[in-house]
Amino acid sequence: MTIRDQRRIRLPASIAVLAGAVALGVLAAPAPRTNQHEISPSFLIGPRNYSAAARSSANPANAPSVFTADKGKFRITINGQQIGSEEFSLSPSGDDWVERSTMSAHAAAGAEIKATGQLRLAADGSPLHYEWSAEAQKKATGSVEFSGMTAKCTGDFEGANPLRKDFTFNTGHIAVLDNNLYYQYAVLARQYDWKTGGKQNFSVVIPQDMVPGSVAVESAPPAPGGKDASEALRVSTPDLEILLYLDSTQRLIRLEVPSSNAVIERE
Repeated sequence: MTIRDQRRIRLPASIAVLAGAVALGVLAAPAPRTNQHEISPSFLIGPRNYSAAARSSANPANAPSVFTADKGKFRITINGQQIGSEEFSLSPSGDDWVERSTMSAHAAAGAEIKATGQLRLAADGSPLHYEWSAEAQKKATGSVEFSGMTAKCTGDFEGANPLRKDFTFNTGHIAVLDNNLYYQYAVLARQYDWKTGGKQNFSVVIPQDMVPGSVAVESAPPAPGGKDASEALRVSTPDLEILLYLDSTQRLIRLEVPSSNAVIERE
């Protein structure tokens, strides 16, 4: 079964929660999914060679990169109240690029929500390999290995058996948008083809939930709310709209979910 057979799903749980203006108390470390439609489930066996496997469809070495180095911190607010932060970096690593994020937030009941992610990408923006961890009531870790248009996901959840799933996509535009890690939307903005413009569809992997999805990305006029923004992108599904505001160098400076007064802003 391919991505076309997957039921329509929303954006990652982090954005879905923010869109509903719900306190972070509902967020937790991911739990094994037993009622999702699976796509070509399989088990990963043997050593990983993500560079060789994924680069079979990526740009050749030394091709111009869509990325530029970046480092900083986001404030995460709902209704003007800060509830967390995320530290992030994007830097070259040989012919590849590595994006790292560490997020923490306070749940409504006082619990701490934590998530980390490390995403290796080819110079053209194609994802190669992803490692993640999450912690709330329970701990979980996992990874995604990309090979052509297939994402091989693994997840180890505290108190449950490990899960392994493969997702096969029908488009080469693939993005990682994991729960509670917002700088990955900055990566998505770099993956967007600004020269072509218009609406562009991306297949999405949501590693902590171990499910696939899709989003549409298109340019939007900068608004007064996007302080210092010279460019803007609209990321949408049938259920939700997210606005990305970028500066003149196309760095993400602000992410908004208008329906919920949720804002993630660069400090």
